[in-house]
Amino acid sequence: MRLLTTASAVAALVGQVLSQDVPTFPFPASCSGVAAPRYPYTIDAGWQVTKIASGLRQPRTIIFDPLGHMLVLQATMGISAHTFGPDGCINSTKTLFQSSGLNHGLSLTPDGKTLYASSQTTVWSWSYDPVAMTVSGQKTVISGIGQGIHSTRTVVVSPKNPNIIVVSVGSNSNWDNPTIDPNVGRAIVKTFDVSKAPANGYQFNSQGTVFAYGVRNEVALAFDPNGHVWGAENSGDDFRRTVNGQATDIHIDNPAEELNYLGNPEAPLENKWFGYPTCFTVWEPSNFRDNTALKVGSQFVVSPNTTFNDASCNGKSNPPRLSFPAHTAPITNGFDPKGENLYITFHGSWDRQPAAGYFVAEVPFKKNTDGSYEPVAAADSKTGYKTIIGAQNPGGCSSAGLTQSTCWRLAGLSWDQAGERLFISSDNSAQGEIFVLKKK
Repeated sequence: MRLLTTASAVAALVGQVLSQDVPTFPFPASCSGVAAPRYPYTIDAGWQVTKIASGLRQPRTIIFDPLGHMLVLQATMGISAHTFGPDGCINSTKTLFQSSGLNHGLSLTPDGKTLYASSQTTVWSWSYDPVAMTVSGQKTVISGIGQGIHSTRTVVVSPKNPNIIVVSVGSNSNWDNPTIDPNVGRAIVKTFDVSKAPANGYQFNSQGTVFAYGVRNEVALAFDPNGHVWGAENSGDDFRRTVNGQATDIHIDNPAEELNYLGNPEAPLENKWFGYPTCFTVWEPSNFRDNTALKVGSQFVVSPNTTFNDASCNGKSNPPRLSFPAHTAPITNGFDPKGENLYITFHGSWDRQPAAGYFVAEVPFKKNTDGSYEPVAAADSKTGYKTIIGAQNPGGCSSAGLTQSTCWRLAGLSWDQAGERLFISSDNSAQGEIFVLKKK
């Protein structure tokens, strides 16, 4: 009886702690012991920034638990947990889970009690204790995910139904033609109901629900205030437009990166195909001299013919709601607490000279009369976002690999639980860094 009483008291204490307001912290002007920023940047006049962590190993994803502790997935190392002191700087760090296989996905249920993380082939879950900052009871939730050049697996938990997790898998090559069939299990986003998972977990290809396919590499997934998903897609490389046997290099400014409305995970769109590997999006229309009707955001095919041409994409492929410059590589996105802006980290290009990307974008959103959310800008706009922070000279950045560069490689992004501070990470292998931003 005494053990039961003690257990009940502990449970009540934990519930009391979790029900308290999330602690807020001042914005630090600097943090003692943190190395100076490794790479120069510029910041919008309406924002302020401070580096709060250095010496991390490829910090890929940042999330916060209900008590305001910061959890960071460090690729090829594992998950670390960090607390903040009264000055707003990190005052303690511990390893939550060590694994060289973890490389990107990290998400918590809204109650902070179940943690998910992913490797290239598998999604796992743990019971998480935010007071002790410990995990236990590791389970395989999904296995059998295919391998390829796009190795990261985004995992996010639905804020409206914590039993639903959304998992993204990219293509295994630049032109992964078999993915026109969603059963291939690549270039796809699927949902899984963990409350109905088999004892040994789901098999990715044969189980779960297709949420969106024809998405070449939809790394960034975020929920708007309605719990609907917006994905930011990394599109193709080395494109040449071939018309009547004549090829024209269009790869510097095409195809565009995409912001896609994927919909409600509990009521997927009727048309779930987003074009890849057939239909792509225009960023620079002047490259298409054979079709002057194309504009920013239009869909095109690389080699139009009498069977399938640019116009054939209309009504078949879901076009993006907004577009971004080619090769900028969106990695993580997230809404501010009111859903007024979507923020996106852009990892930066390797397939473009001069280079592009290496910035955080702010995309203004609006709430429509029917309660839905969408970008303020029109779909054919090139100015539907602004840069709030970015590399000082992005055109001079040279990136030889996924995490190698002469500039920072922006990756993780998350608002703290109080919705006051925006955290971003650079996973450059030369020095993993985390910065905190706040509007002035």
